[in-house]
Amino acid sequence: MKMSQKIKIIRNAEGLTQMEFCKLLNIPLSSLKNYEGQHSNPNLNAIMKIVQHPKFEKYTLWLMNNKTSPESGQVSPDLSHYGQEKTALNPLKKKTG
Repeated sequence: MKMSQKIKIIRNAEGLTQMEFCKLLNIPLSSLKNYEGQHSNPNLNAIMKIVQHPKFEKYTLWLMNNKTSPESGQVSPDLSHYGQEKTALNPLKKKTG
């Protein structure tokens, strides 16, 4: 998976719009749109802003090498708190019994 795809997954896992994400990280919206549209790759400065931000540092290991370490607080976006709440709010529509 490309770094640009991972950035979009992280943003979505946290429930942020592109504009909110850019404001948190102080990166231009046009840059994020280019990353997410896979027109350009994020530079090291942008990646560092993500991994050093308290809200996103839990994804550092996953972002850099596709690994997680939950015991160290390093998770993938599908294990983030937002993803779990979203799952809990969307129960299966299957009828039982």
